[in-house]
Amino acid sequence: MSIFRAWLPWVRVLRPAQWLKNGIVPAAYFFAKWDPSQSAHVQGVMPLLFEAVAVVCFCCVSSGVYLINDIRDIEADRAHPFKCRRPLAAGEIRAPAAAVAAACLLFAGMAGSLVLPQAFTGVLGAYCLMQFCYTFALKRIPYVDVFVIATGFVLRAIAGAAALTVRISPWLLLCTFLLALFLALCKRRHEKILLEEGGEQHRAALAGYDRYLLDLQIAITSSATVVCYAIYTLSEETVRRFGTNRLGLTIPFVVFGIFRYLELVYRHDEGGRPEKVMLTDKVLIATVALFMLTALAVFLSV
Repeated sequence: MSIFRAWLPWVRVLRPAQWLKNGIVPAAYFFAKWDPSQSAHVQGVMPLLFEAVAVVCFCCVSSGVYLINDIRDIEADRAHPFKCRRPLAAGEIRAPAAAVAAACLLFAGMAGSLVLPQAFTGVLGAYCLMQFCYTFALKRIPYVDVFVIATGFVLRAIAGAAALTVRISPWLLLCTFLLALFLALCKRRHEKILLEEGGEQHRAALAGYDRYLLDLQIAITSSATVVCYAIYTLSEETVRRFGTNRLGLTIPFVVFGIFRYLELVYRHDEGGRPEKVMLTDKVLIATVALFMLTALAVFLSV
C-alpha cells in the first residue's frame, strides 16, 4: 500500500485521462479500411501495430509536455482552486525529478517514432515544438492559445495517416479542428466564470477573453462543425471513396452530441475538463457508441 501511495502522484501527474485525446490518431486506419483505394495499406496486423506504436508515442510525448507545463506553472496552479492539488503544485513531486521524467518521456516518444515512417516522426516533432512554444509563450496570448490546442488535434489525425502512408480528407481535418476549437472555447468560458476575479493570475490569456463574446464564438464553431461534417459525409468525393451516401445517417448523432455538450456547459457548469465529461457522461458515451455502430453498419452494408 505504501508503494502504491508513493507512485500515485506520478500516475496523476502524467494525466492518463488526457490520453483520450490521442484516440484520434488511429482514425485514419478506420477510414482507410473501408476505402477501396487505400484498403491495401491497412491489411493484416502490422498496420494496427503501427497505429498502436503511434498512440504510445503520442502518450509519452504528451505526458512529457504536461510535466514541463506543470513545472512552468507551479505558482499559477497554486492560485487555482482545483489545480492547486496537482502533485507539483502540492509539493508531492519535486521539480527536478519531474524534469528528468519529462526528458525520459520525450526521448522515449521520439525514439519510438523512428520505427514508423519518417513522415510520422516529422509530424510528432512538429507537435512537440508547437507544445513547447505553447507552454512558454503562446498560452498567454488570447485566442492563439485555443487555436494551438485545436491544431494539436489536427496534427494527431495527420500523424495517424502518416504512420500508415494513407491520405486523410481535408474536410475531416477541418471537422477535427472545429470540434477541438469548440471544446477549447467551452473550457475557456468555464475558466472565465470560475475565476471571475483574478483569473489572469492563473491563466494570463483569460484577461483577453469576454464571456459573452465566447458564447457567440461557441455558437459559431458548433454550427460550423455540424455543417462541415454534413458536407464531408454527403460530398461526391466521400460517396465515391466509400461507395455509399449513407454516412449521412451519422449526422444526427453529431448534432445530438454537440447539443448535449452545450447543455452540460450552460446548465451544469461543465466544460472545464472535456476529457472527464467524455469519460463520465452516460448520454455522451451512448451517443458516441451509437455513432460508431451506425458508421460501422453503413460500411458493412456497402
